[in-house]
Amino acid sequence: VQLQASGGGLVQAGGSLRLSCAASGGTFSRRAMAWFRQVPGKERDFVTAITRNGGFADYADSVKGRFTISRDNAKNMVYLQMNSLEPEDTAVYYCAAAPTTFWTANSATSIDYWGQGTQVTVSS
Repeated sequence: VQLQASGGGLVQAGGSLRLSCAASGGTFSRRAMAWFRQVPGKERDFVTAITRNGGFADYADSVKGRFTISRDNAKNMVYLQMNSLEPEDTAVYYCAAAPTTFWTANSATSIDYWGQGTQVTVSS
């Protein structure tokens, strides 16, 4: 599976961005999908994930109520709508594909495909 993330940019605090991740070359519709983010010098952190059919989504506490993950299996796309952005959200955002249809607390360790990352910068 090849993943191509896009939609990052510079936004003021309180603003919104929508990230997109296009998947190709694999069984996208059979996989749970996720977004992670990473700042320089720190580990890559889980942001959100969505099950194969979009019926369940999980969110990091830091983004609950502000971010929404969604997917369109017909288009092989996954999205991350980010609202009420804060400077602490500044990071490189990565989309990821899990080898399972579901998502659990352990799924982050089984990610087998990563996108190239897109930079999100939130100014104060």
